[in-house]
Amino acid sequence: MGVMVAPSLLSADFGDLRKDLEMINSSEADWLHLDIMDGVFVPNISFGFPVLKYVAKYCTKPLDVHLMIVQPEKFLEQFKDLGAASVNVHYEACTHLNRTINEIKRLGMKAAVTLNPSTPVSMLEEIINDVDMVLLMTVNPGFGGQKFIESSLDKVRRLRKMITEHNSQALIQVDGGVNLETAPLLIEAGVDVLVSGNTVFKADNPIETISKLKQL
Repeated sequence: MGVMVAPSLLSADFGDLRKDLEMINSSEADWLHLDIMDGVFVPNISFGFPVLKYVAKYCTKPLDVHLMIVQPEKFLEQFKDLGAASVNVHYEACTHLNRTINEIKRLGMKAAVTLNPSTPVSMLEEIINDVDMVLLMTVNPGFGGQKFIESSLDKVRRLRKMITEHNSQALIQVDGGVNLETAPLLIEAGVDVLVSGNTVFKADNPIETISKLKQL
């Protein structure tokens, strides 16, 4: 199986969201990535449940929810009701990460954990066999359009080594500065899922750009 692509809604045109959702539906995108920001865990606010309900109604792709919020465990039921396929919580935001991961799975969603750029992959040693996916932030979370952190490639390789050594089934996802130049390097390092915002939504031909990412 080739690389999976999850365009990030954060870069969509919110003045004409229906058009962008229809574009995603007709593209080769595997998932739609939803960045939920609270202005506390990250220095920005994105969108909440009224927008998400609209997205869930019109998007035919699985919803990949990335919670950049404090106390993410409080909202898991609501994301289940929304129809989310997977929920990503930050290692740095969860005091009881194992409990939160188990609750996501109990609710019938895929459970993923995210690491900020400064958090080492070694922190996942105890739960790497419990998660369905690990998202490595390749920029500091909170804003779109940031420059890719080059050292992330080594981090991906270390995570791939850990997954192999533990015989884990976890996918590796990356988010931040993913474009047609950085994506081949990330795939070579061991990435399974590319999250891409501006590269997709600001492209002259987003459907073609998604197809190019898929073919890498």
